[in-house]
Amino acid sequence: MLRKHMENKQLAISKWQLANPGEAAGHRRAGICADPEGLEGPVPGFADFQFPIANCSLANGSPSSPAWTLQRSTTENGRATQAEPAIHFEDLDIDEDEQFLRTEKRVTVRRSPLPKKTANRVKKAVVLAVVVMLLGVAAWMTKEYGLQSWRFRLESSDNIEISGLQNTARKEVIDVFGDDISRNIFSVALEERKRKLEEIPWVESATVMRLLPNRLAISVHERTPVAFVRMGPKISLIDANGAVMGLPGKASTGKQTHYSFPVIQGIADNEPLSSRAAAMKIYNRMIQELDSDTVAPFGDGGPSAAGITVHHSRDLSEVDLSDPEDVKVTANDAAGTVVIHLGAADFLARYKAYLTHVAEWRQQYPNLQSVDMRYEGQIIVNPDAAKRR
Repeated sequence: MLRKHMENKQLAISKWQLANPGEAAGHRRAGICADPEGLEGPVPGFADFQFPIANCSLANGSPSSPAWTLQRSTTENGRATQAEPAIHFEDLDIDEDEQFLRTEKRVTVRRSPLPKKTANRVKKAVVLAVVVMLLGVAAWMTKEYGLQSWRFRLESSDNIEISGLQNTARKEVIDVFGDDISRNIFSVALEERKRKLEEIPWVESATVMRLLPNRLAISVHERTPVAFVRMGPKISLIDANGAVMGLPGKASTGKQTHYSFPVIQGIADNEPLSSRAAAMKIYNRMIQELDSDTVAPFGDGGPSAAGITVHHSRDLSEVDLSDPEDVKVTANDAAGTVVIHLGAADFLARYKAYLTHVAEWRQQYPNLQSVDMRYEGQIIVNPDAAKRR
C-alpha cells in the first residue's frame, strides 16, 4: 500500500513539474527516510529534485502516510544542503487518486441460473399450463354435471321433435330412439341413431340434434319415387338411385298419397343396389328425353310464341329394362296398347316416329301388338308375335 501511495505522489510531482517548468529546472531529487543527514551526494538515477521522507513511522510504530515535501537544494563543497521547502504535497489536489488508497466494498450480485429470455419463456409456459389445467377442470366439472343432472333427461317420446315426414310413420322413427327414453340426452349416440334412421326405406337422409335441456330434434329427408317396380308378385316404389320403398298408406301419415308412374319390369328383388342403380340410370335418361318434346302452340302465336312441352312418359304404362340394349315401353292410346322397342338411344326421335305412323300401321295390321324402331330406315311390325310362333 505504501508503494502504491509513493507512486501516486510521484505522479503528482510530475504534474507539478509540467505546470512549473521554470522552478523545476536546475534542481535534483533525493529521498530521505528517518535520517536525512545520512544521504550524501546526489541520488543516482534521479534529476534535480529529491523526496525527503521524514518519520516514515508514526509515534506508535505503525506505518502511515509520510509527510512529503519538495525541497530546493544547493551544493556547497560537494555536499548537498537542504533549502526551505518549496511545495507541500498536502496542498496538491490528489482527489482523483484517493480511490487507490482504500479497497471498495464488494457487492454480491445474485444471478439467475437461466438467461432472462429463457426465464420469461418458462414463466409464460407455466402460466399457459395453469390456464389449460383450469379450463380442463372446468370442462370436466361441466361434463359431470351434464351427465348426472336430472335436467337433461329425455322423459318421454313427447320430447322428440320430428320434421319432414310424409310417407314415413312417426312410430318407425320413435322406435329408433326407444332405448333412449328416460336417459340423459348426452348419452344418446347421435351418429348411430342417424344411421338407423337412414335404414328406414323411405328415409334418404336424416339429422339428429340435441336441444337443451332435455329435447331431441330430428329432421328427415324422404326419398322421391320416380316409378313403380314389379318384383315378383309385389309392386313397390323405386327412386332414381334404385332404392325400393313400400307403398304408402293411411297408416303412415294419416293421409293417402297417390302416384302415377309407369311400372318397371326386369329388376329382381335379389339384385344389389348397384345393379338397380345402373338400370335406373337408363330409365331416367329415357324419361328425360320423352318429356322434353316441345310443340308450337295452337293458333297464330307468331314465331316468338312459347312452345308447349309434351310429357310423353304419361302415355307409358310399363317399361321393360331387362335388356339394357333394348328398352321396351308399352304405350297406351284409345285404340289399345303397343309394345315399342326403342333400343338404347334416340328415345324421343323413335317414339315420335311411332306416333307419326301408328294410325297407318293399325289400318294395315289390325292386330298391331308391337313395333321395333331400333333400325335406321326400317320398321318391324309385330316382331314379338313372330318370335312366339
